[in-house]
Amino acid sequence: MAEEKKRTRQPNGRSSIYLGKDGKWHGRVTVGTCDDGKPDRRHVERKTRAEVTAAVRELEKQRDAKTVRKPGKPWTVTAWLTHWIENVAPLAVNDNTMVGYRVAVRKHLIPGLGAHRLDKLKPEHIEVFYAKMQANGSKPATAHQVHRTFRVALNEAVRRGHLGKNPVQLAKAPKVGDYEVEPYTVAEVQRLLKAAGQSRNSARWAVALALGLRQGEVLGLKWEDVDLDAGFLMVRRSRHRPQYAHGCAEPCGRKAGYCPQKRRSNPETSTTKSRAGRRAVGLPEQLVDLLRAHRTAQEAECEAAGAKWVDGGLVFPDEHGRSPSHRTDWAEWKALLAEAKIRDGRLHDARHTAATVLLILGVPERAVMGLMGWSTTAMAARYQHMVDAVRSDVARQVDGLIWKAEEKDRPNGDDDGAAGAVVPAN
Repeated sequence: MAEEKKRTRQPNGRSSIYLGKDGKWHGRVTVGTCDDGKPDRRHVERKTRAEVTAAVRELEKQRDAKTVRKPGKPWTVTAWLTHWIENVAPLAVNDNTMVGYRVAVRKHLIPGLGAHRLDKLKPEHIEVFYAKMQANGSKPATAHQVHRTFRVALNEAVRRGHLGKNPVQLAKAPKVGDYEVEPYTVAEVQRLLKAAGQSRNSARWAVALALGLRQGEVLGLKWEDVDLDAGFLMVRRSRHRPQYAHGCAEPCGRKAGYCPQKRRSNPETSTTKSRAGRRAVGLPEQLVDLLRAHRTAQEAECEAAGAKWVDGGLVFPDEHGRSPSHRTDWAEWKALLAEAKIRDGRLHDARHTAATVLLILGVPERAVMGLMGWSTTAMAARYQHMVDAVRSDVARQVDGLIWKAEEKDRPNGDDDGAAGAVVPAN
């Protein structure tokens, strides 16, 4: 026992294990260099030699894998998420993405997991949290959005050395049911366009159904982006839903959006959310004619409005030249569906319709990605089952029209089993 207690000095940089005067076993491991140039030597203590040896070996593994947490006071989940949402995330993503991040962090993650130490957080803690979310009424899609936000936030903690591994990567993500894409049929599109022809902004719905632009992209479109002579338009920007901050000196006790002196905290428009979103889109000839007529009508509307007209150069403004709100635009879409007696659907279903038509026509997937502003092939894959079904249906119709008709006309005695040649009609 006396020999066991004896502490021998290890060479510089080597790990050491010894029994201290306090009766506990101690271990020290050099894991790197501190900011001041001195060795970063970590200390662990356990009740038995076996336990401290295991702890030392784990630290050595983390050192070799470069996953050792930085020295200093450990972060809590609340502290890290607050720092990330206020100082890190805004530098990398646009305003719309930040809205989702803030909801996930402040409404869900901090109340549910905030008290945990960041480096002690386990996948099991996260999975229990997801289960509680859904038991309390959150939709699977909401839980999945929280999961994605948490993963991004902790990936940054790992990258900066505040966390060895990201436990969110190991946690089972909430299952989200596949959204069934239900585009409008050709007949429904024709009825929609006919009903839209009686409205003030008929070209707006033609653009949605024929080109598949996102709602924000349509509302942010300016005449400077449209070349009717060359027959194309450039998608450069997107209009954002407004976000507000308090403008009152003393907190009024209301949410920022209802503050009497509220001020807008995000820009009205910004460049599209990804490089793939910035794209040129060709205009069908009929749509060029519609846009020419729309511009002529808009010029007359501007002249009639006089000083009330706010000239922002928008292609689809309201009656005074301003950009309509997303809610107003959505309400007009719902009214159009009712007018055309079309099944209810989201405005985004118009985009699905345009994408499906392109794929059914056999336009190469890469070209469809460019036209729709998709950055990954995963989006095209969501439509493939429908495209395959339509193509199979067409094949069955052709089979019934050609081969069945041929068999009907074949003489009864012709039963040698040879396939007849299909001769096109002149």
